[in-house]
Amino acid sequence: MRVIVAEDSVLLRRGLVRLLADCGIEVVGETGSAEGLLALVEAERPDAVLLDIRMPPTHTDEGVRAAEAILTRRPGTGVLLLSQYLETSAAVQVLARSPRGFGYLLKERIADPEELCAALRRVAAGESAVDPEIVSRLLRRRGTQGALDALTARERQVLGQMAEGWSNEEIGRRLRVSAKTLETHIRSVFTKLGLEPDVSANRRVLAVLTYLRA
Repeated sequence: MRVIVAEDSVLLRRGLVRLLADCGIEVVGETGSAEGLLALVEAERPDAVLLDIRMPPTHTDEGVRAAEAILTRRPGTGVLLLSQYLETSAAVQVLARSPRGFGYLLKERIADPEELCAALRRVAAGESAVDPEIVSRLLRRRGTQGALDALTARERQVLGQMAEGWSNEEIGRRLRVSAKTLETHIRSVFTKLGLEPDVSANRRVLAVLTYLRA
């Protein structure tokens, strides 16, 4: 797999390049700013881009805007945003518009190379990857009066796994339930949340996160 790394901290960028190489991922380009990133993507045509959410010159939303541009102009190129802080609003908006091939992880996940590399491979394959901590906080943020109160504990677990972007097969393995039982839980989740089930995993994540954002 071929990847471009965009991170303004030189030390962190070099560390990411080394970490990805250890996972067998080829880094075909690196940059410390969002400016010129799209041109680099056009030139190298990577499978995915690993991108800091806050980039020069203002260190605000350059990474988010660059991610949207890549997903729009180079469909098929996965984008994995990294952030030191929990900034759900902008990232969820990108996911709502372009769920395929998009992911968002907290930088603390870098401590687990296998998790980071797995997330990159998922977005490169057109799937989504959302940090479990982000999903957990979104679920808790709903308060006690929302529709989530109607879900059972197991349905909440299933919803969390869905929102992270896992496939039905992987959710069943993680929760140790059969495919038939899992389908029953998923149908129940969609019914209770007023969401129509869909065969597309990416549209399913979009629906769940759009609801959580509301």
